[in-house]
Amino acid sequence: MSKIYKAGIIGGGISGVVIALQLAKDNVDTILFEQGSGIVSGPPFCHLHAGGNLYPDISDEQCRKLMKQSIEMARLFPKSIDKRPTFISIPKTENYESKNIERRLGMLVEYYGQLIKEDPLNEVLGTPEEYYKKYNIEDLKNLIESPSVKYPVSADEWMSNTLKLIDYTKLKMPVFLVQEYGWNLFRVGAQAQLALTRAENCNLKLRSKVNYIRDVRNKNLNYNWEICTNNSVYKVKYLVNSCGFRTGKIDELLNFKTQHLLEFKAAYISKWHHIPGLIPELVFHGKRSTSHGMAQLTPYNDDYYQIHGMTKDITLFNNGLIKTQKNDDCLEFNESIMRKINHGWNQEEIKIRTENAINFISKFVPSFKSATLGGPPLFGAQQIPGEDPDLRVGEASFPSKYYARSEIVKASSALTVAREIILRMQEEESLPMILNNCNKNLLLENISKSEIDKMASKIAIKRGYPEAMSHLLIDSGIS
Repeated sequence: MSKIYKAGIIGGGISGVVIALQLAKDNVDTILFEQGSGIVSGPPFCHLHAGGNLYPDISDEQCRKLMKQSIEMARLFPKSIDKRPTFISIPKTENYESKNIERRLGMLVEYYGQLIKEDPLNEVLGTPEEYYKKYNIEDLKNLIESPSVKYPVSADEWMSNTLKLIDYTKLKMPVFLVQEYGWNLFRVGAQAQLALTRAENCNLKLRSKVNYIRDVRNKNLNYNWEICTNNSVYKVKYLVNSCGFRTGKIDELLNFKTQHLLEFKAAYISKWHHIPGLIPELVFHGKRSTSHGMAQLTPYNDDYYQIHGMTKDITLFNNGLIKTQKNDDCLEFNESIMRKINHGWNQEEIKIRTENAINFISKFVPSFKSATLGGPPLFGAQQIPGEDPDLRVGEASFPSKYYARSEIVKASSALTVAREIILRMQEEESLPMILNNCNKNLLLENISKSEIDKMASKIAIKRGYPEAMSHLLIDSGIS
């Protein structure tokens, strides 16, 4: 083909998609390759990670970065945000201390206030004073007799609904309610796909596997790379590797080596009996990879719930975290995991792991024992840069001129990494310096809520999940 693209992006996950959207909004000719039939298909995400409250072991600096990045992504995709809080607690069996969570939350309130001072539009998690509320045992006893509220508004109403279900005698005090919102991946994928399909300067190539890349940087052409698929060759000036856990395979094609980890994880879908009022996401902290790792219950529409249990018989897997060795050309998971990624799950394993997840949650929510299998697992793999499995903030790296690698760990890092890559493209004179790098993206804003509703429903059904999971739990009112 004769057309020359300013940017060629390989990988249609959240990172590749956001990079493409940021370029397309400024009319930069871009081509995005995704070997699947749709974009933003994994690894799954269900909340913003604003402040890193699900990770007691990470640094304060990572928490601040996650808060800032989450706010930016919430502003970019407001029609995908479920404005329900998260209940944070520590079981009495664990070594973590509530005072450490409280100290961190106090730090985040101060930082959130600073972000709002920098830009008032950053106030997307409520006011700083409302970011979290602490509850001691006396507070819980006073609230437990309050009536259920179908659609809670205040922190006390959310907590009262929660107390009808959890066994708080198993928890250290205080417990917390935090404005850590939900984030619907089906809606993100729908809005992004609609926007990119309509973008005049972005060529979205679905079902397009990249087989080979020719480096022609030393041939004095008007482009630097030739991207080869099964039946076509595409010319691009700047190459972006955003392939998730397959990032290393593109590096291998280009003879680059890097130290990294690969991790495979899964969450499980359950259906529970109707309860009188909405509940927040429930988090019970525990030591990762042990038999009592973190338990997490995420509510969706129509009584569906997503479950994480950070143990090796629920969310984590034996040999599900692997790292490069000195002589590795390219990492790959074992046959069992690759079979899940490429061909799907064994039905018996879905049943067993979902039942394990339900039983795990029922230790803290006794009536959840009656929950049943609600759909196939949400699963996926990711590449983590370096050798620290606790790293949660994504990175962009630049192994060579006219080549960028995106390695986000959490979806909330996608816009930050996109900006880093676009800045490098400008510095290397692949793009003009006049590009607008603001948060606003008219391509996304011009997609209506009703269009997202329809497309998100189609995506959920096509992937085998309940249609209800594509709807917001709480109508945001944004059209």
